Amino acid sequence: MVSIGKKVKNFARPATGPSATEHTVSLKDLAGKKVVLYFYPKDSTPGCTTEGQDFRDAKAKFTRQNTVILGVSRDSIRRHENFIAKQKFNFDLLSDEDESLCKQFDVIKLKKNYGREYMGIERSTFVIDEEGKLIEEWRGVKVKGHVDEVLETCKAHNKK
Repeated sequence: MVSIGKKVKNFARPATGPSATEHTVSLKDLAGKKVVLYFYPKDSTPGCTTEGQDFRDAKAKFTRQNTVILGVSRDSIRRHENFIAKQKFNFDLLSDEDESLCKQFDVIKLKKNYGREYMGIERSTFVIDEEGKLIEEWRGVKVKGHVDEVLETCKAHNKK
């Protein structure tokens, strides 16, 4: 499990992005950049769409902070490609069908919906610094205003 101030164990996950070409994204390949890793329950659902749109619309501001945005869910690469195309996302989505990255960040939780209980992703965001250390985390995220808060954290942790 991850904890603030500690180095995050390298991960490598299948991803797709605006190019619609499947590739692998690993943390070690992003050394020297901050990484916003946001976990969301499911492609094309209302909250997840809004959150992705908010990150999309703020991407240039994150880029100016030397920060890469990565979205993560258990959806397949194919579902991600459709989601990216429909929403015109300008960042990569990682597929975590085997839940290994979700487990590394401990975001699989018991959820309830209309009286039904199931295990699912708790909306969570993590910021990893240029050296691979976790510098901030949010769990049980509410979408409204969240991206602005993440951006402010990235600005506050710029390397001088």
